Amino acid sequence: MDFQNLTREEIEKLTETSSELIWVLILYLWDENQKLKQEVKELKTRLNQNSNNSSKQPSSDGNKKPNPKSLRGKSGKQNGGQPGHKAHQLPLNENPDHMITYTIDNCEKCGHDLTDTLPMKEKIRQVLDFIAEMETTEHRVQVKVCSTCKHRNQSSFPSGVDYKTQYGNGAKSVFSYLSTQQLMPLKRLTETIHSLTGHSVSQGTILRANQELYEKLEPAEELIKQEILASPVAHFDESSVKVNGKKKWLHVACTPKLTHYTIHKNRGSKAMDTAGILPDFEGTAMRDGWKAYRKYNKCSQALCNEHHHRELVGVVENDQQDWGQEKIDLLYAIKKQKEDRILAGFDHMETEQIITFEKKYRTILDMGFAKNPAPPPPIEKKEGSVKQSKTKNLLDRLDQDQSATLKFMHDFRVPFTNNEAERTIRMIKVQQEVSGSFRSEQGPIIFSRLRGYFSTIRKQELPELKKIQEAFAGTSFISEAPSKN
Repeated sequence: MDFQNLTREEIEKLTETSSELIWVLILYLWDENQKLKQEVKELKTRLNQNSNNSSKQPSSDGNKKPNPKSLRGKSGKQNGGQPGHKAHQLPLNENPDHMITYTIDNCEKCGHDLTDTLPMKEKIRQVLDFIAEMETTEHRVQVKVCSTCKHRNQSSFPSGVDYKTQYGNGAKSVFSYLSTQQLMPLKRLTETIHSLTGHSVSQGTILRANQELYEKLEPAEELIKQEILASPVAHFDESSVKVNGKKKWLHVACTPKLTHYTIHKNRGSKAMDTAGILPDFEGTAMRDGWKAYRKYNKCSQALCNEHHHRELVGVVENDQQDWGQEKIDLLYAIKKQKEDRILAGFDHMETEQIITFEKKYRTILDMGFAKNPAPPPPIEKKEGSVKQSKTKNLLDRLDQDQSATLKFMHDFRVPFTNNEAERTIRMIKVQQEVSGSFRSEQGPIIFSRLRGYFSTIRKQELPELKKIQEAFAGTSFISEAPSKN
C-alpha cells in the first residue's frame, strides 16, 4: 500500500481496523527513515567533497579550495637540488653570430704601447639575445626568347611558392605552434606577432595555416595510432569540451612517447570505437572507472590508483572509516615494494609477496563490507538496481576489479596511476579557459590532430618548430618510430 499520498486521518482509520497494517506502516516508516538518513549523509558528503577526496576537478573547488595534499606521500628529500645534481648553465655557442673584441692599447701600470703586442689569451663571455623579424625572400624566374625559333622560355618557381606573396613554412609553423601548443587566442596572437615583428597577420591566415597543417598531418596521425596499438601499455581518458555552446568530449589515447586525440559528441563506447584504438588494442589499457571501458575485452585492463586514493580519502574524511586509510597504506606499500624490486634489477615480484599482499587486500575489503552492508530491498519493488552509497560502490569496484587494481603489481610495465593520460588531456581545460569554446565543428577536429602531433614530438624531445616546418613541407615527422613504449 502507498502511504505517501494518504492524510494522517486516513492512516489512523486504516490502522484502527487492522493490526497487520500497523506493521506494514512501521516497516514503511523505517524504510523512509533509512532513505532520509542516506540522503542527509549523501548531501553532507557532497558538501565536503573536493578535488582531494573525490574525482572532482580542482577548478570546481572555487573559494573552498583545500590545502594542497600530495597523494604521493613524503619522499624524505630536502627541497632544491639533490646531491650530485649538476647546475645548469647556458653553453657557449661555437659559432656566434656577432663577435666584438675589446683591445688593450696601453699598459695600465706603466703606460707602454701594446698595440703591436699579441694577446697571451682571450677570455670569452657571450650574450644571447632574441631578435624577431619577418624576413622576405624574393623568388625570380627568368623569361628568355630563343633567337632561333622565337620560343618564349621561362624557368619554374620552386614547389610551394605558389602566390605573388605568401607566408613561408617557418612563419606558418610559428602561427600553428602558438595557437595550438601555447593556446593563444587568435586576437592576442595577431597582436603578439605585430608587437614582435611589426607585421600584421590576419586571423584568417592563422586558421588557414592550421587547416593546411591538419591536412598534411593525416599520415602522421595514422602512424601515431598504429604505434599506440603496438604498445604493451596505453593510457585512456576523456574530458568535456564546449563546441558552439554544446558539450562534446575529447578522448585521448597515449603512451609516454605518443599522443592521439579524438573529438566526439559522445563520451562512451561510440566515441572510443570512432577513435579506432581500443577496439583493436591488445596490450594493457590503463584507465579510470568509467564503465564504458569495460566493453573492450581484447586488452587487459588496469585501474588508476590515484583515483582510488582520492575516493579512499573521502571514506576516511566523510565516513570516518579506518579501513580506507589501511587500503591507501597497502596500495602504497605495494608500490614501494615494486620500486625497490625494479631498483634491484628485477622485472617481477616474488610469488609469496604477491600472495601476502592479495590476502591483506581481501582482509581490508571484508572490513569495509562489514561497515557498509548492502541496502535492504525496498518493500515496493522498482525497476533498476537499489541505490547504494558512494563508499559501497567503491567497495564493489575494488572487489570486482581486484585484478585491474593490482595490475601494476603483477606487470611491472604497468604504472600505478593514469597520470600520463590525465596530464595529456588536462590542456583542454586550459584551452577552454584561455581561448574559450570552439566556434565551429571543424575547429576542435583540427585542434585534436595538431595537438596530438605537437604532444608527440614534445614527448620524444624533438625540436618542435623544426618538426612542424618539416610537416608543412610534407616530410615525415619522425624517421624511426618507436615500436614499443
